Amino acid sequence: MTEQVMAAIDGSQFSEGVCDYAAWASQALEAPLTFLYVVDNHPQTAEADLSGNIGLGSREHLLEELSQLDEQRAKVAQEQGRLMLKAAKERAVEDGVAEPAGRQRNGTLVETLAELEDEIRLLVVGKRGGGAGQDSEHLGSNLERVVRGLHRPILMVPQAFKRPEKVMIAFDGSNTTRKGVELLASSPLFSGIACHVVIVGAETGDNRSQLDWALATLREAGHEAEGAIRAGEVEETLRAYKQEHDIDLVVMGAYGHSRIRHLLVGSTTTEMLRHASVPVLLLR
Repeated sequence: MTEQVMAAIDGSQFSEGVCDYAAWASQALEAPLTFLYVVDNHPQTAEADLSGNIGLGSREHLLEELSQLDEQRAKVAQEQGRLMLKAAKERAVEDGVAEPAGRQRNGTLVETLAELEDEIRLLVVGKRGGGAGQDSEHLGSNLERVVRGLHRPILMVPQAFKRPEKVMIAFDGSNTTRKGVELLASSPLFSGIACHVVIVGAETGDNRSQLDWALATLREAGHEAEGAIRAGEVEETLRAYKQEHDIDLVVMGAYGHSRIRHLLVGSTTTEMLRHASVPVLLLR
């Protein structure tokens, strides 16, 4: 089974960015590109409640009409998905992808991605989905569930595509972030991209040796690489470094117990992801 770049689209304002970043990743990785559209056919709560608030005489008739509405809605959603997949594939071809594919599934996004996980080399998703509000600081609840449930790299992207030229990895010496450095060094996705390694913490011998290892690994692979050890609050420090150096792609570990990896666990959404204006690659 060939692993592929999979891009989840849903008609939100992020779908164009998802298409363009997925096309870029597909070409850089020389991996097939598949667009995924998931139709969630779960009935709406308001309609289910309405059916219980009517008289006995008309209940059966109204339930029948509600059933017909559900069927019509499902047909509209399927047609909407077909058109979106067609448009996404056409956009990818314009971006240079030879034969992008499209898949439409029924169910929830999280369950569908879990079923397809073995086929995914990289998942590309928007910061928010079509059902989310427009608040720039809101993070789609689907994204949080996908990050928790999927054991594949996930690229969360903004609305507009910009070809990455500088990537920053939030590094803490953990296995996950060491693998992240090795990924930066070896993956064709980052070929020709300048790499920045940032440790948030004190200037200790251990942190300095960790940073030296990361920079040596990147430079030996032919990358331009620089790094820093900075004290401070993790999110603010990383965000400040990103702005100072015009970073246009951030790499982070998605889980763990260190200060950096703790950003993506717990009951609240992290400031780093919520305020992200550039793509964030989450590693497991």
